[in-house]
Amino acid sequence: MKIRSTTVVAVKRNGHVAMAGDGQVTAGNTIAKGNARKVRKIYDGKVLTGFAGSVADAFTLLDKFEGKLKECNGDILRASVELAKMWRTERSLQKLEAQLLVADSSKILLISGDGNVIEPESDVMAIGSGGNYAFAAALAFMESSQLSAKEIALKSMDIASKICIYTNANFVLEEI
Repeated sequence: MKIRSTTVVAVKRNGHVAMAGDGQVTAGNTIAKGNARKVRKIYDGKVLTGFAGSVADAFTLLDKFEGKLKECNGDILRASVELAKMWRTERSLQKLEAQLLVADSSKILLISGDGNVIEPESDVMAIGSGGNYAFAAALAFMESSQLSAKEIALKSMDIASKICIYTNANFVLEEI
């Protein structure tokens, strides 16, 4: 049975970064859980993290990322590159099926198992099954409104939850 999830979006605007994720975990054609917490603050509240994919795999990667973040004294770019290298080269991590979004007050990064660390040019990034919907909505709000990062993240998640069957409207939002 394939487990599907989720939508996480990160938005940076006017010195604030907001990250929101839905709470749905879907196993096959069943909603297995509706209140999963896929967005968290780490590193004394200075870094936001969000994940999509296998929960066990994501938690393994979150633990590894947090370790790298401490080694790199809070530099999320260096920590992300180190995690991506580890993910590609360590046999035990190569089959992990998850994606991570990480952000601090200056940048948003996507870390994937194929070795990519991507910083968006538009201060918006989204992952998961509903990620493209949330991403498109967030870009539209960035270009056409004066909404805050928090408001854009929530409105984008709301739109994604109305389109993607693997995304619910039980959102967790963190902001720095």
